[in-house]
Amino acid sequence: MLNRRGILIGGAAVLAAGGAGAVLSTKLATERYAEFARRLRKPLTQSAGPSELIRYATLAPNGHNTQPWLFRQSARGIAILPDVSRRTPVVDPDDHHLYVSLGCAIENLAVAARATGQSGDVVIDGEEGASFSFSALPGTVDPATAELFQAIPLRQSTRSLYDGRAVASDHLRRLSQSAVMDGVDVALVTERSTIDRVRDLVIAGNDVQMDDPAFMRELKDWLRFSPSTAMTRGDGLYAPTSGNPALPEWLGSIAFDLAFKSASEADKYARHMDSSAGVAVFSAVDEGPAGWIAVGRACQRLCLMATALGLKTAFVNQPVEVASLRGEMASLAGFPGRRPDLVLRFGQAPPMVYSPRRPVDAVVTTS
Repeated sequence: MLNRRGILIGGAAVLAAGGAGAVLSTKLATERYAEFARRLRKPLTQSAGPSELIRYATLAPNGHNTQPWLFRQSARGIAILPDVSRRTPVVDPDDHHLYVSLGCAIENLAVAARATGQSGDVVIDGEEGASFSFSALPGTVDPATAELFQAIPLRQSTRSLYDGRAVASDHLRRLSQSAVMDGVDVALVTERSTIDRVRDLVIAGNDVQMDDPAFMRELKDWLRFSPSTAMTRGDGLYAPTSGNPALPEWLGSIAFDLAFKSASEADKYARHMDSSAGVAVFSAVDEGPAGWIAVGRACQRLCLMATALGLKTAFVNQPVEVASLRGEMASLAGFPGRRPDLVLRFGQAPPMVYSPRRPVDAVVTTS
């Protein structure tokens, strides 16, 4: 996204005109944001009720951090429903990412419920979303579930350079096993020549998207430049989660227009891909909401396992978001003729700033 040099160049004149005080205020708010993010990820206890399970569910990844979900509680379980008011129709015109996000969230909820002794099953309801139905039988916590559960508050989309080190074969095996899900195929790509070809598709897709004014408007609508706005709104792409400095909203908006350019983004993605140990590509056997929810579940399990193994992940979905690139992406992953659903890079890197989330009260519905 933005970079520090570009922001400094683009914003210097504005700062000279009197923005320094606002920047100091932003610095103080950044300290408050760190505590805000910690509270969102407070570990669950074994007595966790529905609201706490929903809080853990909302820590799942989702496109543009729109959090396009609503939760409905009942005596039988917890349902997750699509919140179409939070659609991103330009980047996700068929709601593909929306339903993948629901899958990620319901898997978080299921893992958290089982890890706190509440057994049950996930039911996928297609366009209506999914649910976790509680069982009357007492639950027992297996080590694999406990391991994923511990990773939920630690997982993040780490949009940074990785250290380039290869992932051990045993870790690759565990990543692959963690993502086993009916109706979903996953390819782990670790051969450098193939990663390079995926890199080229990511850059090509990014160029297409950045040439689209509607895409750029939609993206900017979901950017949060200041910690105060990120905390107040509880959603969107907070600038420091991509390694950019926090700025007052007015200055961030100006800096974005001045510094966010296709060439610099292409260079960033090239470096990010070149530093990654591998790429995971997911594809549902059946296209449609039910298959996409299943993809989200499989992806979330792999992300949690990666976190448990000390690895970082980040989505590079341009080759699936730009329809003209899907065929080549599918062939590279070994799924010719199918739609690739997600592209996820992985590797080793320090943690970054965590994304905001809305409070549970804002995502629960009784209708």
